[in-house]
Parts: sequence; C-alpha cells; structure tokens
Amino acid sequence: MGKRKCRIRKPRVQRKTTAPAPAASSSAPPPPPWIELPGDVTANIMQRLGAEGMLMSAQQVCRTWWKVCKDPAMWRVIDLRNPYYVEETEKYTAMCRRAVDRSQGQLVDLTIDSFGDGELINYVADRSRNLKRLKLVACNEMSGGPLIQSVGKFEQLEELHLAMIPWTPPYRIEDIGNSCPKLKSFSYNNRGSRWQLPPDLEDDDDDIIEGLDRNSYAEAIGKCMPNLHHLQLFANEMRNEGLEAILEGCPCLESLDIRQCFGLNLGGDLGKRCREQVKDLRLPNDSVSDISWLVGEPSELDHDCYGNYDDYNYYEDIDYEYYDDYSSPRGYGSFNNDCLGIFDRDYF
Repeated sequence: MGKRKCRIRKPRVQRKTTAPAPAASSSAPPPPPWIELPGDVTANIMQRLGAEGMLMSAQQVCRTWWKVCKDPAMWRVIDLRNPYYVEETEKYTAMCRRAVDRSQGQLVDLTIDSFGDGELINYVADRSRNLKRLKLVACNEMSGGPLIQSVGKFEQLEELHLAMIPWTPPYRIEDIGNSCPKLKSFSYNNRGSRWQLPPDLEDDDDDIIEGLDRNSYAEAIGKCMPNLHHLQLFANEMRNEGLEAILEGCPCLESLDIRQCFGLNLGGDLGKRCREQVKDLRLPNDSVSDISWLVGEPSELDHDCYGNYDDYNYYEDIDYEYYDDYSSPRGYGSFNNDCLGIFDRDYF
C-alpha cells in the first residue's frame, strides 16, 4: 500500500461578528416649538425685536425665521438707535441700508438716532418714496443741504421730527414746507437750556444769538406749513411775534409744544389766544421728563428745578455737565469696524 498523503489543515480564522444595528427610531425628534407658531404670531415677535434684533440675531435662528425676516412687510417701520455714538456709526449705517433694501419700497416710518449722514438719507429717499414719517435725532453728520434735498423726494411725508441735528438755517425750513405739502406734524428741537431770556429784552441788547432774527424759524413755519396739526418747537428763541406768526399761518393746529421757549410772554392776550385756539398746549415751564432725547436727567432740565419763569432771572452758576455739545469728548472716537461685512450677504 502506498503512503497516505498528509493534509495540512489551515488554522481556523474566527469570523468577526457585527453587533446588530439598533432599531430605527419610530419618529423624528419634534421641531422646535417656535416653528409651529402661526405666521402672524411669529411676525409679531419679530416686530417686537425691531430692525437690529432681526438683522443681528433672529434671522440666524432657523430657516423659518429667516424667511419671515425677508418679508418686505416686516420692514414698513424701521427704528434704529445707535447707543455707542461715533464708535458704531458705520455698523448702524450698514444696518439701515440693509433694512431699507428689505422693505422694497414699503417703508412708511423711519427713525434714525445718533448716526447717519447726507449720503444715507439720500439712499433712503431714492428707495422709499412712500415714507410718511421721518424722525432724525442727533445726526451730527447730516448737513442741511442734503437733508432738505432728500426730504423733498418724500412726496407722501406727513410727519417730520428733527432733534439735535446740525444747525439748519430758517430758509431750509421754508424749503421743507414747500416740498412737503402733506406735512401735518413737524418738530424742530434744540437741546434745551437753563438760560431764561426776558421777553422784553431788545434784540440789540442780546448777544447770545448774533446775526439771526429769533422769530425767523417761527415765521418760516407759519408761512410754509399751513396744514400743520401738531408742532413742537422745543427751546426755540422765538418771541411773541414769532408765535403769532405760527397761530396765523397754521389755523389747523391741534397741539403746540413750546417748552423751554423762555423768550415768550404768555401772560396777556397771546396766552389766552393759544389756550383758545390749541387743544393740547405745552407751555415753557412744563416738565420735560417725557423728552427721551434730552441729555442728562430730565428732572435736572425741568425749568421748575431752577427758578420761576416769571422772575426773568439770569443764572451765573450754570452746570455745563448736563449739556451735550458737539465739541464734547463724547463726539470723538475711532470707528469700530467689527461686523461691518455682516450685511454684505444674507444668512442661510
């Protein structure tokens, strides 16, 4: 018999066993609760956040909110206030431009506070011809010429409120009245002062305002704004003649705010006429606690805190700490360029 061949056995290789796949979840995780909100509720939330809140945060939360923030109807009212003054001017200017673009011509109410220049207001005017209300506060770079040219493009403008802006000559006020025949509410407000100017002081004896008739602004308003229903001239230097020009030229006045207009003498027939012709009348001595744009504590600027208007006293111990002059240190600073490119494109 022949020899048997030996078979070499290969070592057994233990097969790897894979763990069984976990059972698939029976249902996907529920969407965030805000996704299921009705559209009108979501829109109401976005509007409460305001333009800055929508641009800087809300539109980045989810696609649903992004779509809501893109709706032009959400940008009919834009209120942008720069709390950082010079340091964030470019950032807020970029935000304002983007918000105006989002409105697609539906913007009707715009507030710009502590930023902006003539170029910005012209940008707005070219894209928002249906604007009805414009409020500008402490726009230190917005000179009178570009402002008036831009305002003339708002053919539907009914309200214009100017507070603490660079000096605008009286003839520019006439230009506003002639360019905005539908204007029903107008404000031209200064910062306010602790000075009391005696009503019987002659112009020749007064060196506080040189080369300017104190009644010129009031006369311009009375001449070119006959349809006014509401007027605020805070801390204006007008005298009785100027107020008479307003009452003559604006027969439709329902409210008149002449607080801190200490050059007026309303103790006689003029005061009686004001009370009879105007339903809502705010007098020079009335409190200014509701004026949000005043610098300093409102109670410190109330005339009642430093004297009686009828005394015609001058004050030598004026504390200039309460005034925000254009030359104050707060008016200077370097631009903060962080986030300037954030509005160059849309998110999501």
